[in-house]
Amino acid sequence: MSNPSDVFECRWRPSRQLLAAYLIAQTLALSSLALADIPSWSRLLGVSLCLAQAAWCLPRQILLSHPAAFRGVRRTAEGWQLWSARNGWQSVQLRPDSLALPQAIVLRFRLADGRWVRGVCIPRDALARDVHRRLRVRLKFSRRRWAAPE
Repeated sequence: MSNPSDVFECRWRPSRQLLAAYLIAQTLALSSLALADIPSWSRLLGVSLCLAQAAWCLPRQILLSHPAAFRGVRRTAEGWQLWSARNGWQSVQLRPDSLALPQAIVLRFRLADGRWVRGVCIPRDALARDVHRRLRVRLKFSRRRWAAPE
C-alpha cells in the first residue's frame, strides 16, 4: 500500500441488510403518518413524498439497478474513482466526513466536475469480508485521500 502506483479496485452488490433497514424506516415513516392526528391532505402529501423518495432512492442507492448507481471504487496513482454503468469510471474527491466502520463504509465524495457532495453506503454484506476490510484500510491510511482529482 505504500506504493502509490498500487491499484486497488472493488465492486459491490446490493445489500440485503441495507434493504431491510430501509424498508423498516419507510414502514415506520408511513405508520407514523397513518397514526398522526393531522388533516388528510397533509397525510396524503406525506405518503406521496415517502413513495417518491422510495422510487428515487431504491434503484439508485439500495438495489443498484439504475444505470447511474455507483457500484465500484478504485484507487490509482491519479486518485479515487467511482464506477457506474452509465458513466464508467469517474474521478472523485473524497470528503473528510467519510466513514470506514466494520459494519459499513460511507463514502462522501464530490465528482471532479460536480458542485454537490454525494454519498454512497457500502454495508459489509455488499462485499466479501476481506475486500471490505482492505477497502477500510485503504480509506483510513491512504495518502492524499482528500486530494482533489487531477
